[in-house]
Parts: sequence; structure tokens; C-alpha cells
Amino acid sequence: MVCWLKLSAENDLCGLRNTAFQPGESITYNIFYAVAGIYVNAGTASFSSTLERLNNTPVYHILAQGTSNSSYDWIFKVRDKYETYFDTGSLQPLKFVRNIDEGGYKKYENVTFNHQTNTAITTEGVYKVPGCIQDVISAVYYMRNIDFNKYNVGDKIPFKMFLDNEVYDLYIRYQGKETVKTKYGKFRAIKFKPLLLKGTLFQGGEKMNCWVTDDPNHIPLRIETPIVVGSIKVDMMQYRNLRHPMSSLISW
Repeated sequence: MVCWLKLSAENDLCGLRNTAFQPGESITYNIFYAVAGIYVNAGTASFSSTLERLNNTPVYHILAQGTSNSSYDWIFKVRDKYETYFDTGSLQPLKFVRNIDEGGYKKYENVTFNHQTNTAITTEGVYKVPGCIQDVISAVYYMRNIDFNKYNVGDKIPFKMFLDNEVYDLYIRYQGKETVKTKYGKFRAIKFKPLLLKGTLFQGGEKMNCWVTDDPNHIPLRIETPIVVGSIKVDMMQYRNLRHPMSSLISW
């Protein structure tokens, strides 16, 4: 998927600079679906970044897509596409597009953020938002730049997210560091639990476990979570053009 740290003000995480990723990075995942403890390869997901300009502002354009395999569409068909454009300096989103189909539930959302007026403009109206607002995808890349060494196990790292014309107060709960073995290999990892919103696919609460590489890239390695029916596990399977060496990889 943010004590506000051990620091005092809610804006302490505002102003993070990007040291974790670069344009041209791409990461691919396999999605495994489980019922009664048996996992099957049910889909794929991918994230890619490019450097572009939006209204004469340099932005990172992130494209995230998730698709269920055709042989499992009868169980729960997923065709999701997310795009975010965020400022390369402040890492604040300027535009967000969501076009999803999850088990027949379809949703299209197009949001423009105005940080001068602290508003989000959608096809349904204009909404007030606080400073340091994030969308679903920009939040992932913003959090990759968090220095987790500042936290103790159990600490909450709050963030605010705009989705479905509402502002949500969310957080990730730091769980510490551990070794995790994925389909790709064994890694030194950082673990946390995000607070999720209840939706058509995911259950709400702190039921998702996430692991990211314990190196300067902080790329997501594995996600495990229950869903409406069964559970899913997402493993990183391929990466290209990382900003830093994958120093967290212990063995293949």
C-alpha cells in the first residue's frame, strides 16, 4: 500500500525526496490464489515508471496493472489499471486515474490535484484535501523513501489518501526486519502491515502483510492477505532498471 513516527507533527513525512527508484524501473509480480491452503498461479501484476511532463511540470508517471489469468476469470475476474503522475521534487500526486473491473464491479476515476488550493477535482465535483495527500499508487512510491530505521516495532506511520471522493486517514504499522523466501529468492526484508479499506476484493483492517527489500530500493517483495473468498499471495518475479543494486538478495 503512512505514533506519527516518533516525531511530533503530522507533516514530518512531507517533503521526502526520492532516493529509492528511477525512471525506467519495472517490476513484475505473480499473484497466487489459495483456498484451503492450496495456492495456484491466478494472475499477474506490473509496475513501471517513466519520466514525463504534465502541465510543464516534471513528473513520474507510474502505470500499475493487475490481471487475473483467463483460466481463473470464472472465479474472480480482475482487469485493473491505475495511473499516477506525481511531482519529481515533492512526490505529491498531480493526477490519478483508476479504471478497474473486479468481479464485475467496474469503476472509473479521474482526479486532478491542485496543491495551491488543496483541492481534488473529479468528474463528480471539487473536494477539499489536506496537504501531503496521496493516491493509492503514489503512496506506494512515497513510502519506498521512508527511513524505516527511525521506527520501533509496532510504530504506526500515518498518511492521508484520497479515494472515491473521500479523504482517508490510514497508516502502515512497522513490524521489523526478517528474512523472507519468495518464489524469486531469499531476501533480507522489512515487514509492515497497512491499514486497508474494505472493498470488493480486500477485507479491511490490518490483515495484510507486506515485505519490501531491506536495501535502498525498498521494492515490494511479497504481499499476503485474505480476500473476500480465500486469500492471495503476491511475489516479485522480475525487475529491471533498479536505482540501486539488489543488495538484500541472499540467495536464488
